[in-house]
Amino acid sequence: MFSRFSILSIKVGTLLILSGGFSGTAGATNFDESKVGHYTLPDVLTANDGTRITNSAEWYSLRRPEILEAYRDHIFGRSPQPGTNVTFHVWETATNALNGIAVRKQVEINFSGTTSGPIAHLLLYTPANQSAVPTFLCLQFNGNYTVDPDPGIAIFPELNPKSGLHEMPTNPRRGAAARNWKIAETLAHGYGVAFIDYREIEPDLPHGAGMPYGVRKNFPAPNAGDWGAIGAWAWGVSRALDYLETDKNVDAKRVILFGFSRLGKTALWAGAQDTRFAAVIANCSGEMGAALSRRDYGETVNDILARFPYWMCGNFQQYSNHWDRLPVDSHMLISLIAPRPLFLNTGSDDRWSDPHGEFLAAQAATPVYELLGRTGITETNFPPLDHLLLHDLSFNCHTGKHDILQTDWDDFLIFADHIFQTQK
Repeated sequence: MFSRFSILSIKVGTLLILSGGFSGTAGATNFDESKVGHYTLPDVLTANDGTRITNSAEWYSLRRPEILEAYRDHIFGRSPQPGTNVTFHVWETATNALNGIAVRKQVEINFSGTTSGPIAHLLLYTPANQSAVPTFLCLQFNGNYTVDPDPGIAIFPELNPKSGLHEMPTNPRRGAAARNWKIAETLAHGYGVAFIDYREIEPDLPHGAGMPYGVRKNFPAPNAGDWGAIGAWAWGVSRALDYLETDKNVDAKRVILFGFSRLGKTALWAGAQDTRFAAVIANCSGEMGAALSRRDYGETVNDILARFPYWMCGNFQQYSNHWDRLPVDSHMLISLIAPRPLFLNTGSDDRWSDPHGEFLAAQAATPVYELLGRTGITETNFPPLDHLLLHDLSFNCHTGKHDILQTDWDDFLIFADHIFQTQK
């Protein structure tokens, strides 16, 4: 349905005006492209003082820091420094996993180095008899035992929010989410793949009730600029990268961070802050991810504030009904990944996440990729479904819903092959 869309863009001073638009008010969810309206995006290459950014030195010294600070101050909050208390314990190494095709490691990450934790568990597969391989680091929604039927994956207690205690899951189903992950195929391509359950970094509970059990409890902060849950998950996945830097089976300079849905938002923010990630894949990341916030289509700023305000920092509250006052928009979050490769993947039936808005954001971020000598979205029209636009800034819209499809993983592997074979 999206292949008919096109984009009209004109320059007005230093502002880029795009077809589609902004209402900025609460109301029924809009899924009608003709009712989106009009909006003006902040110019990603014009600094706050009006300076036009014309080279990479100006981008890195002036504009990029401004955008990063705006996201810290107004959107996700200010994450703390890594600290020195995080510890890693590789409690299992199995050299003949998955019928001999993989080395399996299971790693305990203690975010405080004390008995109070919290503790997350990293599951890592790397191809057998290989070392220093590029690796996908995947944020995911469930216990690691769900990603594959492998009986060697440990099952750990999970937080029961009613009791506040960690209890063993009832009737756990090994491999329940295996359809989302092509582990054997990924290994056959010469890549490792690691998984971490985001709930172990901080439980995702209504009204921010997971905070006393997550990493933020170790970093108390008193003001509205504090970090939200997305910032906490992003901070935690960077600590997983800290571990991967110590693992001889992983090439830590070639780690691709992957996230889906709210974890796609998290992957974008983690990749923006932590430039050690070689590339990012954000799958169906939607509002406050890759989709433009000024577009009144699908999920909006108001929806985030009504349902998940704890994901964001306190200062974000002021933008309810005032989306046009946001100092940033998603094309600027995308630009913070540049020049590193980024793949935005969406779904045709996932109108809530606004696939067209993600495509427009990628187009609007392309000038930064080009400024830094990389390729962005040069195509004018929304591509046909299931047609990968393969660039340093890549885009695809699969046929289907808000999901990770097996065909998506085929594209992710094509993307990885492309960037690691052609990266300068």
